[in-house]
Amino acid sequence: MKRLYKKQKLCSRVAIDMLFASSPGTHRALAFPLRAVWRDNPGRRSDAPVQMLISIPKKRLRHAVDRVKMRRRVREAFRLNHQDFPMPQGARIDMVFVYVSSSLESYDVAEHAMRRLLEKAAASIAAERSHSEDVIVADPSTQSPEP
Repeated sequence: MKRLYKKQKLCSRVAIDMLFASSPGTHRALAFPLRAVWRDNPGRRSDAPVQMLISIPKKRLRHAVDRVKMRRRVREAFRLNHQDFPMPQGARIDMVFVYVSSSLESYDVAEHAMRRLLEKAAASIAAERSHSEDVIVADPSTQSPEP
C-alpha cells in the first residue's frame, strides 16, 4: 500500500522561501498543467527522500471546490508515482508543484504531467550527483604527483 506520510509534506518556511528565491541549485520544469521547482536540501532532518508542497493559486482556479479537487488529483498522482522514480541514496529533495492551468484538468492529465516532472527531477538530481562525484575524483590535490 502506497501512503503519503506527514514527513513527505514540505512545511518549513525557510525551505519554501529557498525554493522560490532564485538561488543556485534550484531547478525548474514545466509539464502542463504543472510547474515543478526542486532543490537538494542535505541539511534537512527528515528522513524522507522527497518532501513536496502543492500550490493551486486562487488566481488560476477561482472556486475553492475546484482548487481542492485539483489539489487532491495532484496529491494522488504524486502518491502513486513517486516511488517509480527513485532518487539517489541519501538525497533530500524539496519539491513544489504549482498549478498553471486556468481550467480544471482531468486526473489523467495531472498524472501524465506528474510522471514527466518526477522523471525530469530524478534525472537532474542523478546528473548533479554524478557531476559532483566527478569533481571530487578529479581534484588535483588528491592525485599522486607525476615522477
